[in-house]
Amino acid sequence: MQDGDEKQETVKGTQTLMRALDIMDEVIDGPIRAADLARKLGMSKTTAHRLVQALKSRSYLSVTRDGFALGPKLLQLGVLATEQIDYVRVARPFMELLSERTSFCVFIGKREGDWSRHLDRVTGTQRLRVATAPGDRRPIAETGLGKALLLDEEEGTWERLYVEAKDGKASAPQIAAYVEEMRAHKARGEVLHDSELGDGVRSIAVPVRDAKGQICVAISIASAAHYLTDDVRPALAEQVMRSAEQISAAVGYSGPR
Repeated sequence: MQDGDEKQETVKGTQTLMRALDIMDEVIDGPIRAADLARKLGMSKTTAHRLVQALKSRSYLSVTRDGFALGPKLLQLGVLATEQIDYVRVARPFMELLSERTSFCVFIGKREGDWSRHLDRVTGTQRLRVATAPGDRRPIAETGLGKALLLDEEEGTWERLYVEAKDGKASAPQIAAYVEEMRAHKARGEVLHDSELGDGVRSIAVPVRDAKGQICVAISIASAAHYLTDDVRPALAEQVMRSAEQISAAVGYSGPR
């Protein structure tokens, strides 16, 4: 049992910790002066100064000419956290929920150089199921997941990867059509892809972003084209985008700044 003094010390310690975390939340958006921190967070200038100095002494904050900024310790922790993220583990519950709501197969994949690698799959409940399995690798320019992983790239990169996927045999009109298609995908923020393998599979893929706002993996649903028709695509795309946003938030993405 804690006596009254111990309970009071615990409460004070928790309040101090929360105030320090509030300060770091403010600094995320850029350097800020201690006086401005005090005003925004409703604390005295003395308290704000004491807390920022304590955080600075442990390298959680640094001093710039514009005020206090993120320190090297936070930057180091951010890099380590990103490296240690298990995207499959984080994404799996959202994939299962998406599959349950749509009945389609759900995939997650990552980029490996000029290839896309399928990392995980939730099978779905439809009788016709997509054969792609976790571990499968394809040229990144020719899959729905791959295209979603490329949405932030320059058009020159799209062109190069498409030509490589075609073994250098793509014609100028084919290249132009592919780049135009990728522009449309980028404008929508999602990829509608018809398989080039002649298997009648259609997919909708959306990128997932990490804490830096960079594309780290992509999520997709896939099915036979006669199930994933143009009339149901908008509603399904919205669900895939919502799942991608939820996974992005779970790995630290807070939206465009």
